[in-house]
Amino acid sequence: MTIFLAALLLVVGFVLLIKGADIFVDAASSLAEIFKMPKALIGLTIVAFGTSAPEFAVSVSALASGNTDMVLGNVIGSCILNILLILGIAALIRPIKVRDNTVNKELPLCLLISALLVVLFLDNVLGNGATNQITRADAIVILLFFTVFLYYLISVARRRKEDNTESKPKFTLGRSCVFVILGLAGIIVGSELVVDNAVTIAEALGMSERLVSLTVIAFGTSLPELVTTVIAARKGEQDLAVGNIIGSNVFNICVVLGIPVAMFGTITPASFQVLDLIALVGSAALLFAFAFGKRQITRAEGVIMLVLFCAYYGTILLLPA
Repeated sequence: MTIFLAALLLVVGFVLLIKGADIFVDAASSLAEIFKMPKALIGLTIVAFGTSAPEFAVSVSALASGNTDMVLGNVIGSCILNILLILGIAALIRPIKVRDNTVNKELPLCLLISALLVVLFLDNVLGNGATNQITRADAIVILLFFTVFLYYLISVARRRKEDNTESKPKFTLGRSCVFVILGLAGIIVGSELVVDNAVTIAEALGMSERLVSLTVIAFGTSLPELVTTVIAARKGEQDLAVGNIIGSNVFNICVVLGIPVAMFGTITPASFQVLDLIALVGSAALLFAFAFGKRQITRAEGVIMLVLFCAYYGTILLLPA
C-alpha cells in the first residue's frame, strides 16, 4: 500500500469516526428524550461520551491490534491538545468566564486524574517496576475515580432545574434505533481505518507510534471537541466551552484508557518520555491556575496556551525519539 493511499484511507477513517459519533449522539439523544430522560443528564453523559467516542474506538482497536504506544499517545495527545490548542483558540475568540463550581470541583478533579495517570504509569521511577506500564489493576483504580466523577455529574443534574418546555425528539423511535446502529458502525469502521493506516504511514516514514498518536491521531480524534468548543465560544456559551474540555479529558483518561486496559490487560508503552507526562499534568495545572483567581481565561492567557502548544509539539517533532 502506498503512503498516498494510506493517507487517503486515514482521512476516510476520520470522516467515518466523526460523522459516526455525530449521528450516534443525535440518535441517542432522541432515544433519551423519547424515554423522558432529563436534558441535563443527556448533555452530561451522552454528548460527553459522543465527543470522546472517536478516541475510545481508536484505543480499543489499537490495543486489540497490539499497538500499545498508540493507546497512551491517543489519550495524552488529546488531553494536551484539548487544553492548550482548543481552549487557547476559544479564549482568543472571546475571554472565557469560568463558574465557581468548575474552579472549585471540576478543574481540581481533572488535575487529580491527570496526575493519577502519571503516578500509575511511572513504575520504574515511583515504584519497583522494571518498566513503565499501565496494568489492569491501574485501570480499575482509574475507573473507580471515574465513578466519583459520574456521581458528581448525576448530583449536578439532579440539582439543576429542568425547563418545563417539551422538546420534540429529532428522530422517531425506529429511526433513532437505526441511526444508533449506523453511528456505532461508522465509529468502529473508522477507528479500524485510522489505526491500520496510521501504523502503515508511521512504518513507511520511519516515525514512532508515539509520534503518530501524539500528532495525527490526537488531532483527528479531537476534531469534535474543537468544533464544539469554538462554536460555544463564538456564541458566548463559556460554560459549555470549558465543560466540554474538562469532561472530555476526564473521559479520555478514565474511559478511553481505563476500559480498554481493563478489558485486554497490561500495556507497556515503550517510547514515551517525561516531557509528554509533564505536558499532560502541566496543561491541566495551567488551566486551573489561569481560572483560579479571576474566574476567567483571558485572551493573553489564550496566547500563552497556544505558545506552549507550539513549543511542545515543535519539540516532539524535532526530537521524536
